Amino acid sequence: MALPQNKMREAVFQILFCLDMGHAAEDEIVQLMMGELKITKKYAKEAYLSAKAVFDAREELDGLIGAVAKSYSLERIQRAERNILRLGVYELRHHPEIPPLVSIAEAIRLSNKFATKEASKFINAILDALMKGMQGEAVDQEAVKEAIDQLPEPENTNG
Repeated sequence: MALPQNKMREAVFQILFCLDMGHAAEDEIVQLMMGELKITKKYAKEAYLSAKAVFDAREELDGLIGAVAKSYSLERIQRAERNILRLGVYELRHHPEIPPLVSIAEAIRLSNKFATKEASKFINAILDALMKGMQGEAVDQEAVKEAIDQLPEPENTNG
């Protein structure tokens, strides 16, 4: 039986978070995901490879995020939100088979589960702006600024 896409996305996000922390090897992360999410080794490895692809593209992704969140530096974005954004932007840029609104909705779902209360509006505004920009539509910078203004100050700017 195939792993539901939303559970796979959660695994990819959690692995991406681990990679961003820089504290674990592939085998350790795969074992952790198998235990935490109750998934097979096959799916944990698949999630790892997906997360690694996103992590390896982080310079490109961070540049796109930074171009939209002009008044809020990437370093100030909490680690969970930053990695949810990276995953969402990666899907928008590299997975045309996934409808953009699905990628955005899934990023919002992840933010509701793993991030702060205010993060979902911020993530929605950033991803919506990127999607519109990719489609050649006008970007509502005021909506992005408003979402940024509602974010709490980060507790730790080192991560």
